[in-house]
Amino acid sequence: MAIQRRIKSVERSMAETHDEKRSLKRSLGVWDLAVMGVAVAVGAGIFSVGAEASARHAGPAVIISFIIAASVCGLAILCYAEFASSIPVAGSAYTFTYSTLGEFLAWIIGWDLILEMLMASAVIAKYWGVYLGDAVSLFNLEIPMTIPIGPLSFDWGPVVIVAIFTVLLALGTRLSSRVNSVFTVIKVAIVLFVIVVGLFFINGANYTPFVPPAEPGAASESAWTQSLFSLMTGSEPSIYGVFGILSGAALVFFAFIGFDVVATSAEETKDPKRTVPRGIILGLIIVTVLYVLVAIVITGMVSYTELAKLDEPSLASAFELVGATWAAQVIAIGSLVGLTTVVMVLLMGLARVVFAMSRDGLLPRALSVTDAKRGTPIRIQLIVGVLIAIIAGFTDVQVLGDMINIGTLSAFVLVSIGVPILRKSRPDLERPFTVPLSPWLPWISAIACFWLMLNLSTETWLRFAIWLALGLVIYFTYSRSHSLIGRELAEDALGGIRQKPLR
Repeated sequence: MAIQRRIKSVERSMAETHDEKRSLKRSLGVWDLAVMGVAVAVGAGIFSVGAEASARHAGPAVIISFIIAASVCGLAILCYAEFASSIPVAGSAYTFTYSTLGEFLAWIIGWDLILEMLMASAVIAKYWGVYLGDAVSLFNLEIPMTIPIGPLSFDWGPVVIVAIFTVLLALGTRLSSRVNSVFTVIKVAIVLFVIVVGLFFINGANYTPFVPPAEPGAASESAWTQSLFSLMTGSEPSIYGVFGILSGAALVFFAFIGFDVVATSAEETKDPKRTVPRGIILGLIIVTVLYVLVAIVITGMVSYTELAKLDEPSLASAFELVGATWAAQVIAIGSLVGLTTVVMVLLMGLARVVFAMSRDGLLPRALSVTDAKRGTPIRIQLIVGVLIAIIAGFTDVQVLGDMINIGTLSAFVLVSIGVPILRKSRPDLERPFTVPLSPWLPWISAIACFWLMLNLSTETWLRFAIWLALGLVIYFTYSRSHSLIGRELAEDALGGIRQKPLR
């Protein structure tokens, strides 16, 4: 029964792409996907996450942390690429899990993806409003960024950016992709400019010691803020050293979260069996090079010990410490431009995951109807946009930032496991792209992603458990009984007697 359900899920997913009322328009090419990956992965974080990881975790060896994180992401991306070339439909890890591990785990991973993209969209939109305020202040303009509404404070900046891209995405994926490309070119140019300028301030002595000796962590660190691994093993919290490099890799993994979002657009690509693998891998290579170069510049400009003295170390901090304060203005503008494209891609990714789940009946199926002319899920896009605008405009969402990482990594784990399972259950499926050295590389990918999850804080795991519990309640009270695959199998078992008309 389980194998039959998985086969039916693949067949239904492929068949639904030909349903004019519930299909997406194919308009994206290799470069569009590569740009999308760069757009979502290169945001304001490129100016801060490396400095934070160097100061608090790995020192100059943060360069190795980035390479480890990129390698882990690369292994998972190869698994995504095989799935996307075999099952080129919307939904990314959710759809892939449905076809290999069954409906229950698919619901869990879909729920995780909603968590990841909902939190990421709200957090990034919030920061966009902050950087907009910084950019406005650079020109000495007095524009209030917060408007009091009764007992609440309303940040209008996040709402504006979410509204703009919600409209663009509703009008068509191709149009929003072109706008995304323009902004991405601008922000990459700014990043390259900052890197080139930073090279002139590098002092080779700052790279020594490259791997700082391990030191005890902060005495005030509680059981909730230390990593789950250190809590389970009873080890004392520490920074730097080998474990500092690994915890740094878990932190900077945030830089690579965008690539599972790219896979959600498989149903909107031309010749997806070749386009998706090439686009995702090309984007990952570009992003890895940019982040490693920024890490080299940061750790070479200023000693990690100087960065550790700052409350919020960043690339701008490094420039200020060497006397190039003008660079902070360029970085502020670069951060604003960088976050702009991240918001767009996350909005699209979240809508596509909800679209796939609603098309399968796990969420209200009426949501999955697409516009006949534009081929976009306008209903879902508008609902998603309004929800994110409310969260970002009225709440403080920064505290939930780590939830983005754990949601992404859990998806990576299941997708990696799914590759050898699908090969065994569906050997007949056409695979234009295959993960080399399977099943070894997929299993290594799953273990590596789970290891990074263990290096996240205990409180992040607690919040994650609460989110999963909420998802289970929804699944057993609604989704399980409305699932199309489950209803069809039940009808087949009853000799084709239809219990309810499918709509």
